[in-house]
Amino acid sequence: MATEFIIEPCEKENIKKIIEGINIYNLSKVAALADVWTPLEFVIKDEDGKEIAGILAGIGYWNGLEIKILWVSESYRNKGLGSKLLKHTETIAKTKGATIAMLDTFDFQAEAFYLKNGYEAIGEIKDFPKGHKRIYLTKKLA
Repeated sequence: MATEFIIEPCEKENIKKIIEGINIYNLSKVAALADVWTPLEFVIKDEDGKEIAGILAGIGYWNGLEIKILWVSESYRNKGLGSKLLKHTETIAKTKGATIAMLDTFDFQAEAFYLKNGYEAIGEIKDFPKGHKRIYLTKKLA
């Protein structure tokens, strides 16, 4: 008797189950160093209260700082705001036990910025998107 399987779009409760499932598996292989995902999300505002830069990051189970997005408004780039925001996040991450940072960027985004801030390229996907590359970087924090 063959079992039938159905693929459906995820609902919120499905997403929770998927995350729970991978976490249970991962933690059965490597013990957690931290209890939960610790968000480290910050914004820089100008004198009028307008957002001009921000970072979305967090610390996971194994004390790794995962940087998802770092953005600086175009008119404020090359003024040190990105570095200030990155260093602020790294400093707080270290006080919370993070020992390494990781992220990815594209060659048309911020590869040089991260290299300048002490990150090391550890891998890349060539020709993604076409004519460009996606770069994976890391930095020891401890």
